[in-house]
Amino acid sequence: MKQQKLLRLVSEMLKNSKKSDRELAGILGVSQPTVSRTRARIEKEYIKTYTIIPDFKKLGYQIMAFTFAKTKGYQGNVAAEMTKKSKEWVAKRPNVIFGADGEGLGKDLVLISFHKNYSAYAEFMRSFAMDWGNYVDNFESFLVSIGSGYMLRDFDLKYLADDI
Repeated sequence: MKQQKLLRLVSEMLKNSKKSDRELAGILGVSQPTVSRTRARIEKEYIKTYTIIPDFKKLGYQIMAFTFAKTKGYQGNVAAEMTKKSKEWVAKRPNVIFGADGEGLGKDLVLISFHKNYSAYAEFMRSFAMDWGNYVDNFESFLVSIGSGYMLRDFDLKYLADDI
């Protein structure tokens, strides 16, 4: 399958990964065995995991937090130790769905996390402050109230399908 159709297959799978190979073959105008072979290749090269995007409010989450931090800029062994510690810290917190270094807003670290209520969020931030006070100069959060307020677009990856 040519690169253009391969990317179109990825796009269709982003829209709905439950579509059968037969359905996808009809959409792409290729045979079902071609889709099956290409899907296997895509799953090895492009897809990290299959998951769902639930209704977070129905699961009891009220807050999605974007937390931005400015680290103290350690180098060498301290930076390696900080990286290891941060991966361990995040691994113990399943409500953190994304964490990475980056830059912007005068910060160089971002975490995205979900919280059942404000008390859970406050406890999370206390833990962050206690565990990372020696490594972080400052941090701030942007909170999204799940299921209330003005929503421009629901959290879903299917929208990326049209950008591939």
